[in-house]
Amino acid sequence: MKDNSYYLNIFGMDIPTLDTIVATALRNGGDYCDLYFENTVYFNLMLKDGAVTSGGCHTDYGVGIRVLKGEKTGYAYSETTALADILAAAKAASAIALGASSSLAYCSTPDVRHDLYPDVEDWRQADARAILTFLQTLEKEVSSKDSRIVKVIARASDSESDVMMYNSMHEARFDSRPMGSVTVSAVFQDGDKSETRTASRSFRKGFEMLDTQLIEELANEVVKGIDARFEARRPKGGRMSVVMGAGASGILLHEAMGHAFEADFNRKGQSIFADKMGRRICPEGIDIVDDGTVAYNRGSGNYDDEGVPAQKTYMVRDGILTSYLHDRVSAAWYGVPSTGNGRRESFRYNPIPRMRATYMESGKADPGAIVASVKKGIYVDEFSNGQVKIGEGDFTFFVKSGYLIENGHLTMPVKDVNIIGNGPEALADIRAVGNDMKIDNGTWTCGKEQSVPVTCGIPTVLVGSLIVGGE
Repeated sequence: MKDNSYYLNIFGMDIPTLDTIVATALRNGGDYCDLYFENTVYFNLMLKDGAVTSGGCHTDYGVGIRVLKGEKTGYAYSETTALADILAAAKAASAIALGASSSLAYCSTPDVRHDLYPDVEDWRQADARAILTFLQTLEKEVSSKDSRIVKVIARASDSESDVMMYNSMHEARFDSRPMGSVTVSAVFQDGDKSETRTASRSFRKGFEMLDTQLIEELANEVVKGIDARFEARRPKGGRMSVVMGAGASGILLHEAMGHAFEADFNRKGQSIFADKMGRRICPEGIDIVDDGTVAYNRGSGNYDDEGVPAQKTYMVRDGILTSYLHDRVSAAWYGVPSTGNGRRESFRYNPIPRMRATYMESGKADPGAIVASVKKGIYVDEFSNGQVKIGEGDFTFFVKSGYLIENGHLTMPVKDVNIIGNGPEALADIRAVGNDMKIDNGTWTCGKEQSVPVTCGIPTVLVGSLIVGGE
């Protein structure tokens, strides 16, 4: 972990200067102020059919200043850290406090020093030629897996962020956040039919993540199940049981339930769960978690973007709704501690409640027995293109990969299927939870006004009845 002086030097700051900026921002009587300094270096490279088709490197540098006064937020940013520019931004943010009444208190949090991504090789020191060699090897390995592959696209991107946070309670937080991502897509041609499969991995790791094991994992995943893709047909639709496979199908949990647990939607009365705190919302034994403490996870962080230490939050424990996901604003409104979910896309954005790694913990059921218990239904292991109404809880998801279940057996591969349901109703209708929880480490990105990296996971889960849109 770097010394604090490393961060102060990057941004040309010292503690007295930070106090001066905060005092300027609070000059009109704000209740609370925080500063978010960021220096991020991004790099990306794309290889298509053996040739480099795009690539680039850029730096994002600046500071965001937030002033809170009661229910109002003032926000401004500067793309330089020249003191005059920062003070001008502070004055702009402070204007929100004029004439505003005060009702909220922003609680302090302990400074927990830990590191969820230690011993990484800094991406800024990586040789671009070595990344190119990795992509070339990955492309060759994928191409060798199936003679029907006619095109391979391999992409690598990375970033290294130095972040410094300071607030009006004189709390200073410092963090260096790595991120590496690799995605490979293969186009398969079989007669007049074509299919595309994509596999990806993303971690808060450094250059060391680009190894031969990752190449083999991605190559095997991108060809997995391709025969079923070519054989898949659209089944007859109707209301039936749905088994969600472990791992990537956790995106339905993220979208259809997770967003509705974010505290800003609930304090504004926009979520279907706004009046359900402390009530049973699904069967006993079910635990749903948002976790910012998974080592090297794409969604993790030593601190959130308000300087609150990372936490593991049980939103649902034993079927009871026990917590929303809070930033400092919603936590003050509810009179509870922040859960460390205040996140932002960059210094240009105000932090809001966002998920990190959202998953359902393992249950006790055997996954094979869950499938065997279904007389008629579908098994889904990959969703995409979901739409959710936070207020009503209604959702629609497109099934990218799945099978028909007939008399306890996986039979026909299916495609062109929509799953339609309601979040609270689906939670209440969970019939079994497998003992095989898996977090999917793909390049998941969540868009809610801003884009932030997340992950999702789920064990094998049986929902008693959902609408399957087929023929």
